[in-house]
Amino acid sequence: MDLKIIDLAENHAKFVISGIRPDMANALRRALMTEVPKMAIETVEFHLGPIRDEDGKECESVSPLFDEIISHRLGLIPIPTDPDLYVFKDKCTCEGEGCPNCTIMYSLNKKGPCDVYSGDLEPLGGQELRVKDELIPIVKLGPKQALLIYASAELGTAKRHAKWQVTSGCGYRYYPTVNIDAGKCDASADCVKVCPRGVLEKKDGKVVVANLEACILCGACVDACIKNAISIHGDDSKFIFEFETDGSMSSRDTLRKAFEVLEKKFDDFREDVGSLIEG
Repeated sequence: MDLKIIDLAENHAKFVISGIRPDMANALRRALMTEVPKMAIETVEFHLGPIRDEDGKECESVSPLFDEIISHRLGLIPIPTDPDLYVFKDKCTCEGEGCPNCTIMYSLNKKGPCDVYSGDLEPLGGQELRVKDELIPIVKLGPKQALLIYASAELGTAKRHAKWQVTSGCGYRYYPTVNIDAGKCDASADCVKVCPRGVLEKKDGKVVVANLEACILCGACVDACIKNAISIHGDDSKFIFEFETDGSMSSRDTLRKAFEVLEKKFDDFREDVGSLIEG
C-alpha cells in the first residue's frame, strides 16, 4: 500500500492511496465516518429557579426553547478532541463516574436579553478545551430569562450517534487514466469545453491532459469527441480520497486514528481466525 498526500489542511484532507482493493478502500471510508472516536456533550444539567447577578438583578432560569432542544444543540457542537488523551467512559479507571481522563466539563451562564453562542461554553479546565467555532447559535434569551448549565462531554463514535461523527463529505473514487490518440485527434477542443472539471486543455494546437486527478470519469469528453480519440478508465487498485472534519480533530489526527482502528480490527480478526484453526 502506498499513500500520497495531495492536501492535508486543518479541516480538510485529500490523498491518493494505491495497492489496495475496492473493499479495503470502502473499509477506510467507513472507519473515517463511523469508527473514529471524538468528544461530544452527552449530559446537560439545568439550574432551576431564580438567578441573581452581582447587581442583585433577578432572572428566571427559562428560555424560549425546551431544555431537550437546547441539550440537542449542545450535543452537536464540535468539542476539541485529543485522540490520544481520552478513553471511553465505560473503560475508564473511574468506572463511569467521570474524571479528567474520560470527561470534559463545561459551564454556561448567560442572562438575557442576549444571543447565546457556542463560544459562551466555558471549559472547567485549560483554555485549549474551548470550542473553536464560537459562533454556533444555541438560543436567544429575552428579558429576565437566563441559562445556567453544566454540561459534560465524553468519548464516543458515530455508530452510537451522529454527534460523534468527525468527518463529513467523506468519499473516494477510482484514480483516472485519460488517453488521447494524437493520430485521431483533430484538436477541435470540443472535449475541452464540455469537461466540467478542467481536466483537458488545448496547448500548442493539441489537446492535452492538464489536471488528471480532477477527472471524475464522467465520460463527457469521450461523448464529445467524434473521432473517438479519447478513452478513459478508472484504476480499481488506486483511489483518490477526500474528506472534511467538523473541527473537533485535525484531518491528520482523524486519518491516523482511522488507520489505527482498521489495524486493530484486522489484528483482532487474525487472532480470532487463528484461535479457530488451533481449536
